Amino acid sequence: MTRDGGGERLGRLGPATTREQARRALADAFEAAGLPCAGLDARVLTCAALGIDHADLVREPDRAVGPAGEALRELARRRLRREPVSRIVGVREFWGLRLEIDRHVLDPRPDTETLVEAVLARAVARGAETLRILDLGTGSGAILCGLLRGLPEAFGVGVDASAGACATARRNLIATGLSGRAAILCGNWSDALCGRFDIIVSNPPYIPSSEIGSLDEEVFAHDPLLALDGGEDGLDAYRAIAPRLASCLAADGLVALEIGATQSASVSAIIGSAGFSPPETVRDLAGRDRVVLAEREDAARPQPASRTEKVGRSAARRVATEGAMRQRLALSASSGF
Repeated sequence: MTRDGGGERLGRLGPATTREQARRALADAFEAAGLPCAGLDARVLTCAALGIDHADLVREPDRAVGPAGEALRELARRRLRREPVSRIVGVREFWGLRLEIDRHVLDPRPDTETLVEAVLARAVARGAETLRILDLGTGSGAILCGLLRGLPEAFGVGVDASAGACATARRNLIATGLSGRAAILCGNWSDALCGRFDIIVSNPPYIPSSEIGSLDEEVFAHDPLLALDGGEDGLDAYRAIAPRLASCLAADGLVALEIGATQSASVSAIIGSAGFSPPETVRDLAGRDRVVLAEREDAARPQPASRTEKVGRSAARRVATEGAMRQRLALSASSGF
């Protein structure tokens, strides 16, 4: 079977082809090429090319595709060349949000939702109110958007070394209505930051350099190398991040790092050597180690406050955080990122 096997089936597409015939032609071509999820991919690309949703496709299956047939054929050819559907349509669903993705950012996967879920569970368990979140290597801003959506009183800062990624993250924050509670800064990990955060999260590059070429083609050929390559053993980013955590994390703060399935012990050791309590490992839905959670070893647990104290503290903290966030937003805007 050729790499784009099944492409000959696209020849039947024309202006008079109905929507359902077009969808079926794509599904047949994808199946012949050995692509997984052929039916789903065909439906998504048909709707994207025609500018309709699934309900429209079901409601009017016999409507001709018209001039959009050529655009649909091109989208199908891209899929047959193993370009991911999310890359073709430029959108990824993550934590219930439609996020833009482009060549500058990692395509956020469902596995990363494990990190969002774990952090939100900890925040709820603590009864946390206004929180300051730092997302290192924010990429598309997926993690930051997910956390801000789940924590409506929180404020967040995303940092990325890629100017293109910073622009994408900012657009996603605007599109999701979260930009008023966030800032995106272009820099190397936490170099450009000062102050303390209650939650620090990161999905850093963690694939060993020698294993990049053995990844699925849809990953290594389309995700940016900067977001994949973790160095010789896949741990370079963790070694760079760990020494900086203590200076950025509040006394009772939480660190959450995504990891590769075999990296729990190594990352835990790196984080532990930076002055953190023995980390907890959280598994994803497939049962693989996916997230390391850690707190500062010297974290002092405050006594439960009264409701009046909580309200007063929350109000004061919100005012202070909003002021700091406005300064960061102004700095970000003035820097052109």
